[in-house]
Amino acid sequence: MTAPTDDIMIQASGLTHFYGPQPAIDDVNFNVKRGEILGFLGPNGAGKTTTMRILTGYMPPTQGQVTIGGHDVVKDSLQVRKLVGYLPETVPLYTEMPVTNYLRYMGSLRGMNNRELKRRIPDVIELCRLNDYSKTIIGKLSKGYRQRVGIAQAILHEPELLVMDEPTIGIDPIQVVETRRLIQDLGKQQTVVLSSHILPEVSMVCERVLIIHQGHIVAEDTPENLAQTLQGVDQLQVEINGPPREVSIALRNIEGVIDVNHRNQPDREVYLVRSEEGLDLRDEISRIIVSNGWGLLSMQLMSMSLEDIFLRLTTDEDSQE
Repeated sequence: MTAPTDDIMIQASGLTHFYGPQPAIDDVNFNVKRGEILGFLGPNGAGKTTTMRILTGYMPPTQGQVTIGGHDVVKDSLQVRKLVGYLPETVPLYTEMPVTNYLRYMGSLRGMNNRELKRRIPDVIELCRLNDYSKTIIGKLSKGYRQRVGIAQAILHEPELLVMDEPTIGIDPIQVVETRRLIQDLGKQQTVVLSSHILPEVSMVCERVLIIHQGHIVAEDTPENLAQTLQGVDQLQVEINGPPREVSIALRNIEGVIDVNHRNQPDREVYLVRSEEGLDLRDEISRIIVSNGWGLLSMQLMSMSLEDIFLRLTTDEDSQE
Protein backbone atom coordinates (compact mmCIF):
# COMPACT_ATOMS: atom_id res chain seq x y z
CA MET A 1 0.00 0.00 0.00
CA THR A 2 1.21 3.50 -0.81
CA ALA A 3 2.01 5.90 2.00
CA PRO A 4 -1.07 7.76 3.33
CA THR A 5 -1.55 11.41 2.52
CA ASP A 6 -3.27 14.06 4.62
CA ASP A 7 -6.23 14.36 2.23
CA ILE A 8 -6.98 10.61 2.15
CA MET A 9 -9.31 9.26 4.84
CA ILE A 10 -9.60 5.64 3.62
CA GLN A 11 -7.10 3.52 1.75
CA ALA A 12 -8.27 0.00 0.90
CA SER A 13 -5.90 -2.37 -0.89
CA GLY A 14 -6.54 -5.93 -2.02
CA LEU A 15 -9.51 -6.49 0.29
CA THR A 16 -10.70 -10.08 0.13
CA HIS A 17 -13.01 -11.89 2.51
CA PHE A 18 -14.20 -15.49 2.39
CA TYR A 19 -17.34 -17.00 3.86
CA GLY A 20 -16.52 -20.68 3.41
CA PRO A 21 -14.97 -21.42 0.00
CA GLN A 22 -16.53 -18.43 -1.79
CA PRO A 23 -15.20 -14.85 -1.53
CA ALA A 24 -17.80 -12.23 -0.60
CA ILE A 25 -15.37 -9.61 -1.91
CA ASP A 26 -12.26 -10.24 -4.01
CA ASP A 27 -9.30 -7.85 -4.42
CA VAL A 28 -11.25 -4.67 -3.70
CA ASN A 29 -9.20 -1.45 -3.97
CA PHE A 30 -10.34 2.14 -3.45
CA ASN A 31 -9.52 5.44 -1.70
CA VAL A 32 -11.81 8.00 -0.11
CA LYS A 33 -10.78 11.62 0.35
CA ARG A 34 -11.48 13.61 3.50
CA GLY A 35 -14.79 15.45 3.29
CA GLU A 36 -16.08 13.25 0.47
CA ILE A 37 -19.47 11.50 0.30
CA LEU A 38 -18.86 8.16 -1.41
CA GLY A 39 -21.72 5.97 -2.58
CA PHE A 40 -21.09 2.23 -2.43
CA LEU A 41 -23.64 0.87 -4.88
CA GLY A 42 -24.53 -2.71 -5.68
CA PRO A 43 -27.33 -5.29 -5.64
CA ASN A 44 -28.08 -7.32 -2.55
CA GLY A 45 -25.30 -9.84 -1.97
CA ALA A 46 -22.73 -7.83 -3.95
CA GLY A 47 -20.36 -7.43 -1.00
CA LYS A 48 -21.36 -4.00 0.33
CA THR A 49 -22.04 -4.99 3.93
CA THR A 50 -18.89 -7.13 4.11
CA THR A 51 -16.83 -4.13 3.01
CA MET A 52 -18.56 -1.84 5.53
CA ARG A 53 -17.86 -4.28 8.36
CA ILE A 54 -14.18 -4.44 7.45
CA LEU A 55 -13.92 -0.63 7.27
CA THR A 56 -15.38 -0.25 10.74
CA GLY A 57 -13.25 -2.95 12.37
CA TYR A 58 -16.26 -5.19 12.89
CA MET A 59 -14.29 -8.03 11.31
CA PRO A 60 -10.85 -8.38 9.69
CA PRO A 61 -10.35 -9.09 6.00
CA THR A 62 -9.12 -12.53 4.97
CA GLN A 63 -6.54 -10.74 2.84
CA GLY A 64 -5.64 -7.13 2.15
CA GLN A 65 -5.34 -3.98 4.24
CA VAL A 66 -7.37 -0.90 5.15
CA THR A 67 -6.20 2.27 6.83
CA ILE A 68 -8.51 4.92 8.27
CA GLY A 69 -6.81 8.26 8.79
CA GLY A 70 -3.47 6.47 8.44
CA HIS A 71 -4.31 3.81 11.06
CA ASP A 72 -4.56 0.12 10.19
CA VAL A 73 -8.04 -1.20 11.03
CA VAL A 74 -6.61 -4.48 12.35
CA LYS A 75 -3.41 -3.38 14.08
CA ASP A 76 -4.80 -0.07 15.42
CA SER A 77 -8.38 -1.16 15.95
CA LEU A 78 -9.12 0.99 19.02
CA GLN A 79 -7.71 4.13 17.41
CA VAL A 80 -9.72 3.49 14.25
CA ARG A 81 -12.94 3.07 16.25
CA LYS A 82 -12.43 6.55 17.70
CA LEU A 83 -12.36 7.95 14.18
CA VAL A 84 -15.37 6.02 12.87
CA GLY A 85 -19.11 6.28 13.41
CA TYR A 86 -21.07 3.28 12.17
CA LEU A 87 -24.73 2.91 11.27
CA PRO A 88 -25.25 -0.77 10.42
CA GLU A 89 -28.22 -1.97 8.39
CA THR A 90 -29.85 -3.21 11.60
CA VAL A 91 -29.51 -0.35 14.09
CA PRO A 92 -28.27 -1.45 17.56
CA LEU A 93 -30.89 0.10 19.83
CA TYR A 94 -32.01 -0.61 23.39
CA THR A 95 -35.73 -0.19 22.82
CA GLU A 96 -36.63 0.05 26.52
CA MET A 97 -34.48 3.18 27.03
CA PRO A 98 -35.46 6.82 26.41
CA VAL A 99 -33.52 8.49 23.60
CA THR A 100 -31.38 10.73 25.80
CA ASN A 101 -30.53 7.91 28.23
CA TYR A 102 -29.54 5.68 25.33
CA LEU A 103 -27.23 8.33 23.87
CA ARG A 104 -25.66 8.94 27.28
CA TYR A 105 -25.06 5.20 27.66
CA MET A 106 -23.55 4.84 24.17
CA GLY A 107 -21.33 7.85 24.78
CA SER A 108 -20.05 6.40 28.03
CA LEU A 109 -19.16 3.17 26.22
CA ARG A 110 -17.03 5.26 23.88
CA GLY A 111 -15.20 6.81 26.81
CA MET A 112 -16.88 10.22 26.70
CA ASN A 113 -16.93 12.02 30.06
CA ASN A 114 -19.93 13.82 31.57
CA ARG A 115 -18.80 17.22 30.32
CA GLU A 116 -18.52 15.94 26.73
CA LEU A 117 -21.88 14.20 26.95
CA LYS A 118 -23.61 17.29 28.35
CA ARG A 119 -22.30 19.34 25.44
CA ARG A 120 -22.71 16.82 22.66
CA ILE A 121 -26.09 15.12 23.31
CA PRO A 122 -28.19 18.28 22.75
CA ASP A 123 -26.20 18.94 19.58
CA VAL A 124 -26.91 15.55 18.00
CA ILE A 125 -30.55 15.64 19.10
CA GLU A 126 -30.89 18.98 17.32
CA LEU A 127 -28.97 17.82 14.24
CA CYS A 128 -31.01 14.62 13.91
CA ARG A 129 -34.27 16.51 14.54
CA LEU A 130 -35.15 14.49 17.65
CA ASN A 131 -36.06 17.46 19.88
CA ASP A 132 -39.67 16.37 20.35
CA TYR A 133 -38.67 12.79 21.14
CA SER A 134 -35.63 13.16 23.41
CA LYS A 135 -37.48 11.63 26.39
CA THR A 136 -39.48 9.09 24.39
CA ILE A 137 -38.90 5.35 24.89
CA ILE A 138 -37.11 4.16 21.73
CA GLY A 139 -39.46 1.21 21.34
CA LYS A 140 -42.36 3.64 20.83
CA LEU A 141 -40.68 5.49 17.96
CA SER A 142 -41.41 4.87 14.28
CA LYS A 143 -38.81 3.10 12.12
CA GLY A 144 -37.73 6.44 10.66
CA TYR A 145 -37.13 8.04 14.04
CA ARG A 146 -35.31 4.95 15.28
CA GLN A 147 -33.05 5.38 12.28
CA ARG A 148 -32.36 8.95 13.38
CA VAL A 149 -31.46 7.71 16.86
CA GLY A 150 -29.05 5.28 15.21
CA ILE A 151 -27.44 8.14 13.29
CA ALA A 152 -27.26 10.19 16.49
CA GLN A 153 -25.29 7.45 18.29
CA ALA A 154 -22.99 7.09 15.27
CA ILE A 155 -22.01 10.78 15.26
CA LEU A 156 -22.11 11.37 19.04
CA HIS A 157 -18.33 11.14 19.51
CA GLU A 158 -17.71 13.49 16.53
CA PRO A 159 -16.04 10.91 14.28
CA GLU A 160 -14.06 11.96 11.24
CA LEU A 161 -15.63 9.17 9.18
CA LEU A 162 -19.28 8.10 9.11
CA VAL A 163 -20.08 4.69 7.58
CA MET A 164 -23.74 4.02 6.82
CA ASP A 165 -25.05 0.67 5.57
CA GLU A 166 -28.43 1.00 3.80
CA PRO A 167 -29.52 3.99 5.92
CA THR A 168 -33.01 4.40 4.40
CA ILE A 169 -34.08 0.78 4.07
CA GLY A 170 -37.57 0.09 5.42
CA ILE A 171 -38.60 3.68 6.20
CA ASP A 172 -41.44 5.65 4.62
CA PRO A 173 -40.87 8.08 1.72
CA ILE A 174 -41.10 11.22 3.86
CA GLN A 175 -38.50 9.87 6.28
CA VAL A 176 -36.32 8.85 3.32
CA VAL A 177 -36.22 12.46 2.12
CA GLU A 178 -35.42 13.70 5.63
CA THR A 179 -32.66 11.10 6.09
CA ARG A 180 -31.06 11.98 2.76
CA ARG A 181 -31.09 15.65 3.73
CA LEU A 182 -29.47 14.78 7.05
CA ILE A 183 -26.74 12.77 5.28
CA GLN A 184 -25.99 15.74 3.04
CA ASP A 185 -25.73 17.99 6.11
CA LEU A 186 -23.37 15.52 7.79
CA GLY A 187 -21.25 15.40 4.65
CA LYS A 188 -20.43 19.08 5.12
CA GLN A 189 -18.64 18.23 8.37
CA GLN A 190 -17.12 14.77 7.88
CA THR A 191 -16.30 12.02 5.40
CA VAL A 192 -19.27 9.76 4.63
CA VAL A 193 -19.34 6.30 3.06
CA LEU A 194 -22.87 5.27 2.19
CA SER A 195 -23.81 1.81 0.95
CA SER A 196 -27.09 1.30 -0.87
CA HIS A 197 -28.83 -0.68 -3.59
CA ILE A 198 -31.23 2.24 -4.16
CA LEU A 199 -30.07 4.06 -7.28
CA PRO A 200 -31.77 7.46 -6.77
CA GLU A 201 -30.39 7.66 -3.25
CA VAL A 202 -26.79 7.36 -4.41
CA SER A 203 -27.18 9.75 -7.35
CA MET A 204 -28.90 12.40 -5.18
CA VAL A 205 -26.58 12.27 -2.17
CA CYS A 206 -23.13 11.13 -3.27
CA GLU A 207 -20.35 13.02 -5.02
CA ARG A 208 -18.67 9.83 -6.25
CA VAL A 209 -19.97 6.33 -6.90
CA LEU A 210 -18.25 2.99 -6.51
CA ILE A 211 -20.22 0.13 -8.08
CA ILE A 212 -19.60 -3.38 -6.73
CA HIS A 213 -20.95 -6.54 -8.30
CA GLN A 214 -20.32 -10.12 -7.19
CA GLY A 215 -17.52 -8.99 -4.91
CA HIS A 216 -15.63 -6.96 -7.54
CA ILE A 217 -15.43 -3.23 -8.21
CA VAL A 218 -16.82 -2.76 -11.73
CA ALA A 219 -16.85 1.08 -11.90
CA GLU A 220 -15.70 4.09 -9.90
CA ASP A 221 -16.30 7.77 -10.74
CA THR A 222 -18.81 10.58 -10.41
CA PRO A 223 -22.30 9.72 -11.73
CA GLU A 224 -21.80 12.29 -14.51
CA ASN A 225 -18.44 10.89 -15.60
CA LEU A 226 -19.72 7.32 -15.52
CA ALA A 227 -22.55 8.32 -17.83
CA GLN A 228 -20.17 10.01 -20.22
CA THR A 229 -17.66 7.14 -20.22
CA LEU A 230 -20.17 4.31 -20.56
CA GLN A 231 -22.66 6.00 -22.83
CA GLY A 232 -21.47 4.33 -26.04
CA VAL A 233 -24.53 5.79 -27.79
CA ASP A 234 -26.22 9.15 -28.02
CA GLN A 235 -29.86 9.44 -27.06
CA LEU A 236 -32.41 11.97 -28.27
CA GLN A 237 -35.86 12.33 -26.81
CA VAL A 238 -38.17 13.66 -29.52
CA GLU A 239 -41.83 14.61 -29.13
CA ILE A 240 -43.57 14.36 -32.52
CA ASN A 241 -47.16 15.00 -33.57
CA GLY A 242 -47.74 12.35 -36.24
CA PRO A 243 -48.89 8.74 -36.83
CA PRO A 244 -46.78 6.66 -34.41
CA ARG A 245 -46.16 3.68 -36.71
CA GLU A 246 -45.04 5.84 -39.65
CA VAL A 247 -42.94 8.08 -37.41
CA SER A 248 -41.16 5.10 -35.87
CA ILE A 249 -40.38 3.59 -39.29
CA ALA A 250 -39.07 6.90 -40.63
CA LEU A 251 -36.81 7.41 -37.61
CA ARG A 252 -35.44 3.87 -37.79
CA ASN A 253 -34.58 4.35 -41.46
CA ILE A 254 -32.23 7.24 -40.68
CA GLU A 255 -28.61 6.19 -41.20
CA GLY A 256 -26.82 5.82 -37.85
CA VAL A 257 -29.96 5.14 -35.79
CA ILE A 258 -29.54 2.05 -33.58
CA ASP A 259 -32.98 1.87 -32.02
CA VAL A 260 -36.23 3.82 -31.60
CA ASN A 261 -38.35 3.38 -28.50
CA HIS A 262 -41.88 4.79 -28.76
CA ARG A 263 -43.54 5.89 -25.53
CA ASN A 264 -47.23 6.67 -25.68
CA GLN A 265 -47.75 9.25 -22.93
CA PRO A 266 -50.94 11.21 -22.12
CA ASP A 267 -51.64 13.75 -24.90
CA ARG A 268 -48.26 13.23 -26.59
CA GLU A 269 -46.11 10.76 -28.50
CA VAL A 270 -42.50 10.55 -27.34
CA TYR A 271 -39.67 8.74 -29.14
CA LEU A 272 -36.28 7.85 -27.64
CA VAL A 273 -33.85 7.68 -30.56
CA ARG A 274 -30.53 5.93 -29.89
CA SER A 275 -27.73 6.52 -32.38
CA GLU A 276 -24.04 5.88 -32.80
CA GLU A 277 -21.88 7.88 -30.40
CA GLY A 278 -20.91 11.33 -31.64
CA LEU A 279 -23.43 11.28 -34.48
CA ASP A 280 -25.67 14.38 -34.32
CA LEU A 281 -28.94 13.52 -36.07
CA ARG A 282 -30.99 16.51 -34.98
CA ASP A 283 -30.94 18.20 -38.40
CA GLU A 284 -31.86 15.00 -40.22
CA ILE A 285 -34.68 14.19 -37.80
CA SER A 286 -36.05 17.72 -38.11
CA ARG A 287 -35.92 17.54 -41.93
CA ILE A 288 -37.83 14.24 -42.05
CA ILE A 289 -40.50 15.51 -39.66
CA VAL A 290 -41.06 18.67 -41.68
CA SER A 291 -41.04 16.87 -45.05
CA ASN A 292 -43.78 14.52 -43.83
CA GLY A 293 -45.89 17.34 -42.48
CA TRP A 294 -45.63 16.19 -38.88
CA GLY A 295 -45.20 18.50 -35.92
CA LEU A 296 -41.93 18.69 -33.98
CA LEU A 297 -42.94 19.62 -30.44
CA SER A 298 -39.62 19.10 -28.62
CA MET A 299 -36.18 17.53 -28.97
CA GLN A 300 -33.52 17.11 -26.28
CA LEU A 301 -30.32 15.17 -25.70
CA MET A 302 -30.65 12.55 -22.95
CA SER A 303 -27.77 11.38 -20.75
CA MET A 304 -27.49 7.88 -19.36
CA SER A 305 -29.01 7.60 -15.88
CA LEU A 306 -27.28 5.90 -12.95
CA GLU A 307 -29.82 3.11 -13.32
CA ASP A 308 -28.81 2.63 -16.98
CA ILE A 309 -25.15 2.51 -15.94
CA PHE A 310 -25.82 0.05 -13.13
CA LEU A 311 -27.84 -2.32 -15.31
CA ARG A 312 -25.32 -2.14 -18.13
CA LEU A 313 -22.36 -2.93 -15.87
CA THR A 314 -24.01 -5.76 -13.96
CA THR A 315 -25.50 -7.27 -17.13
CA ASP A 316 -22.08 -7.17 -18.81
CA GLU A 317 -20.52 -8.86 -15.82
CA ASP A 318 -23.15 -11.60 -15.83
CA SER A 319 -22.70 -12.24 -19.54
CA GLN A 320 -18.97 -12.77 -19.13
CA GLU A 321 -19.31 -15.66 -16.71
